[in-house]
Parts: sequence; C-alpha cells; structure tokens
Amino acid sequence: MQTTLKQTHQWVKEELARCISFWLENGMDQEHGGVYTCLDRKGEVFSTDKSVWMQGRCAWTFSRLCAQYGVKEEWLKAAESCLQFLEDYCINRELGGRMYFTVTKDGRPLRQRRYNFSEGFYAMANAEYYGLTGKTEHLERARRAYNLIWDLNHGLIADPTGLGPKTIAATRTGRALADPMIYLNLTATLRRVDPDWADTYDQRARQCVHDIFAYHRKPDMGCTLESVGPDGEFMDEFTAGRVVNPGHVIECSWFLLEEAGRLHDKQLLADTLAMYRDAIEAGWDKEYGGLLYFLDCLGKPPEAYEHDMKLWWPHNEGLIASLMAYRDTGDEYYLRWFNKLLAYCQAYFSDPEYGEWYGYLRRDGKPTEPPCKGSTFKGPFHLPRMLMMLDEMLDGLTKEKEQA
Repeated sequence: MQTTLKQTHQWVKEELARCISFWLENGMDQEHGGVYTCLDRKGEVFSTDKSVWMQGRCAWTFSRLCAQYGVKEEWLKAAESCLQFLEDYCINRELGGRMYFTVTKDGRPLRQRRYNFSEGFYAMANAEYYGLTGKTEHLERARRAYNLIWDLNHGLIADPTGLGPKTIAATRTGRALADPMIYLNLTATLRRVDPDWADTYDQRARQCVHDIFAYHRKPDMGCTLESVGPDGEFMDEFTAGRVVNPGHVIECSWFLLEEAGRLHDKQLLADTLAMYRDAIEAGWDKEYGGLLYFLDCLGKPPEAYEHDMKLWWPHNEGLIASLMAYRDTGDEYYLRWFNKLLAYCQAYFSDPEYGEWYGYLRRDGKPTEPPCKGSTFKGPFHLPRMLMMLDEMLDGLTKEKEQA
C-alpha cells in the first residue's frame, strides 16, 4: 500500500504542474486581463467570451497555490489579473452589486443569471487573496458578497435584478441542494482567513448542514435529491423532483466531512459517509466505468440529454471525498473507491501530452469531438483544487505509514 500511495503522490504532483502550466500558457488574457476558459485540447481559444464564475475560480486557485506552495510571481499575477477584471467589469453596480454570468473579452456585460454563484466564487477568491496578502479591502469584498448570498437565499431581500425564481412561485417552489452545499464550502473558506467573524460562520454552517439533511437527504430512499419542496417534500410527479446528481452529492459529502472533522461530530461523520456510499454506488457505470452525470431516483428516464455522459468534475470530487473518507476512518472501502476512480481518470480524462483533463466524455469514455479542455463551466478550479488537496492528504498519509 505504501508504494501505491507514493506512486499516486508523484503522479498528483506531476499532473498539477501540467495543469497549471496549461492555464498560464494558454488562458491568461494579457491584453484585457482575466482568463479565457473556452480552450480546445491543445489550449487554443475557441471563444473569447469570459465566464464570471471562472474569473473568481481562477483567482481562488492561483491565490491558493501561493498559500500552499509559496508565492510565485506568475501565480500572484494571474490571481490579481482575475480579481481586477472582476472588480472592473463583472459587478452590476446599478442592480445591487449582483454579478454577471458572462461578459465579452473586454468586459462588456452579456448575461445576468438569477443564480448567485458568481458572487460565491467572487467571495471565495477575495477571501483567499486576503488570507495571502492581508489586504483588508478584499476581506470587505468577500464579506459583502457572502452576506448578499445569504440574504438572497433566505428571502431576506428581493433580488435586485428582478429576475425572480426559475419557475412561477405561485405554481411550484422548493429548495435546491446547491444553495446550502456551496454556501457551506464558502463558509469554510472565509472562516479559515477571518476568525473575527467565527460566530457568524459557525451559525451559518450549522444551518447549511441542517438544511442538507433535513430537506435533501432521503436515507429511506438511499439518495440525496437535488430539488425538493419547501419542507423537503419528494416531488415525484415531474423529472426535476427525482434528479440525483451523484457528483454533486459526493462533492457535498466532502464539504460535510470537513465540517464533521472540525466539530469532532461522530454522528455527522456517519451520516455523511452513508450519503457518500449511496451516491457513488448508484452513480458508478457498471458497464463502462466512471460516474454517470444524472440519475432518476425511481429509475425513470432522466430529462437531461447529457445524463449518461462522464464529466471531469464529479470524478475530481470523488477522488477528494474518497481519500478524505479513508483518511478519517482508515476503512479500506474508501481507499478501494479512490483507486477505482483514479484508474478511470488516468485512463480516460488525463492528457499528459497537452496537459489538463478532457472535460466531457461520452458514456464509453471517448472525448466528445472535437475535444475541449475548458468551457464557460470548466476552467482552472475543480482539477487543480483536487490535485492540491490530494497532494496535502497523501503527504500526511504517507508520513503516517512511514512512522507506523
């Protein structure tokens, strides 16, 4: 086992170096600032429209690289370029500080969405950069966005964009798993760099954990639902109410594992591990391998055409969650899943020739054609985050085994 962990650790370090080089060499916009993320297999830009999510995610990634490995000028410049682009072009200041979803290469607004994930990644990026530099204006920005998201998610303010909910609320309303799970992860990021607000972060984390288990987790059904009614009702008459996204649930599980570890909460640990097991066992494609994108919890046809594709990010999150569960329990079950996921990712997603991972595979594991390494939704975030976290966890695990 020690040899396997060491070999994996070496691969992780090499893969991280390839990934970061890919984005630095191909993605950074030297003219307008920020990052391009619509890149083909070789790193050539195929669309100059910029994802606001990815400006925040890229800024977080390069700030985190500096925090974990020491400041490198090119990393710091990449983070600062994306942060400045966000500040200059991506905030709709006329509508309550809500952020755009996409902008042109030179920052002209293209699309505003009702969802507040642009604000979440903006907050994460500014918090991480503040932790690195101590520049208080970035903490203020992170806190302001963090509170805006809380107020929007809990109906404490009207959405200043006026977009309203996705469906007509008088007909159908409910809860989305993404809201408490992403906010829980955002809370962990801010808590790490901002101890002065610890009480707020602890209270809101408790609420997020409550909402995930009280409303979305259905242990009697062996699943965790993406969408439920206001009180957690199972809405089985239409497809959206039956959707399970295994990768999302697995990502949520490692956010919860971190919280269980912080609190030394054995019950939360046990409940989270059960959530993880249900998701990974249901999501694994027993014919071709890899994690399916969407499932219908009753086995009916999913509405999304891409439901049986294999996307990069659920596999990134699966590797984090599996190794974290093994680290926290010592149970070989989780290590077996880690190795199973790792073997699939090395065989199908990884591209040592050009760096980074294919984003989108067909069910049989072949990349969609022509293959791409980035898109509006894929940039330097899930993969480098996973590799940084695995590097840190494997370092601890290998040292423990050497001392045993």
